[in-house]
Amino acid sequence: MPSTDRATAEALDERVPGELIASSKGKPWKDLLVQVFQRRPVQESPIIPAVPEPLIVWVLSGSAVVEERELGGTWIANAVNVGDFFLTTSPRPCELRWTTRGREPFRVMHVYLGLDVMRRAFKEIQPDDEPVLVLREVSGASDPTLSLFLEQLRSELMSRHKPSALMVQGLAQGLAVHLARAYPDPGKRSPAPRGGLPAFKLHRIIDMLEAGLARSFQLEPLARAAGLSEFHFCRAFKKTTGFAPSRYFIRMRIERARRLLRDTTKPVIEIGLDVGYTSPSHFAQVFRREVGVAPSEYRGRS
Repeated sequence: MPSTDRATAEALDERVPGELIASSKGKPWKDLLVQVFQRRPVQESPIIPAVPEPLIVWVLSGSAVVEERELGGTWIANAVNVGDFFLTTSPRPCELRWTTRGREPFRVMHVYLGLDVMRRAFKEIQPDDEPVLVLREVSGASDPTLSLFLEQLRSELMSRHKPSALMVQGLAQGLAVHLARAYPDPGKRSPAPRGGLPAFKLHRIIDMLEAGLARSFQLEPLARAAGLSEFHFCRAFKKTTGFAPSRYFIRMRIERARRLLRDTTKPVIEIGLDVGYTSPSHFAQVFRREVGVAPSEYRGRS
């Protein structure tokens, strides 16, 4: 898989908050990206951008109630336990939120299968047709065969020995074939295009936004980093994330403020300054608009 495709998959790694425990690197992993995370016990509404690769999220430990929705849609809840998984190839960004159950850490593994390996799988299964990447969405299901492939990938990732390219590539191809056989979407013959920005560019843009949360929003450097005019950048960014760049920037500011309110004892005024609001009243106004309560009330509920 070309290096840009690999970078595309990596764009999701820190858009969903938590601790990154392990991540695949190097030539053995050229057809897929595998990452292990420990998630926070409670998380509210991070945006999951639409990127081209199929994404599998597999629960390694703990249990949780995970809710998902398309932007502005209705929340759908699934109670998940060890071995359950999600599969997404949605052409639209979505939101997640979750609350863990019990004391066991909530750990998950993300697997992004490269487009080339999926094309080969579909071509083998449908040799007379033009290969199409159409998989159905799966939320909170269990699949023993899928789990066997994923456990072998997890073992190869976490092992102390050097990963075997033959082992990893074989597992990636087997996993792709299993998905193509078990989870095709029979109602679709051609996939909707996913996203407007290649995710390696999205990753770069969001890093820039995060680094500048304490400063005023500036569109021109973002468009330049994406190699697009401001007009085309705004269209592509909204198609990928569901939000205009300036609105996404506000969401990121408020998400950081939420974390600081929950996890620190910093004064509310100081938190407002940390996320770029020099006026306490303006910070409170924006926070209330985005969250529904004032910052002090939110802290009292956390």
